[in-house]
Amino acid sequence: MADVEECVFCKVARGKIPAYILHKDEHVLAFHDINPQAPVHVLIVPIKHITDLEAIGAEDADIVARMFQAARKVAQELRFESNGYRLVINNGRPAGQIVPHLHLHVLSGRSFGWPPG
Repeated sequence: MADVEECVFCKVARGKIPAYILHKDEHVLAFHDINPQAPVHVLIVPIKHITDLEAIGAEDADIVARMFQAARKVAQELRFESNGYRLVINNGRPAGQIVPHLHLHVLSGRSFGWPPG
């Protein structure tokens, strides 16, 4: 499938693009964002190419749960879990999703306002 071959996050998962990887298992990958929006900005992506939230199937429920578990693990390993952190999923280009591969942003290291945007 052409989307998977050209997807930047799929290339990172296959080791075709270098990244500072914090966690990898058979289902998810966590790595530092190359364009951080906070002092700590980690991306959690499924290894399986899932375009966005609308493309999640019932068979992907475990993958989505593992994304959140990986976020918690990264927060603990980088020792910012007690300082608070924000999890963000942008779904679709109008919402700010630049890469068409489901991903979870883990942001920490500064205060965040509400509402975002």
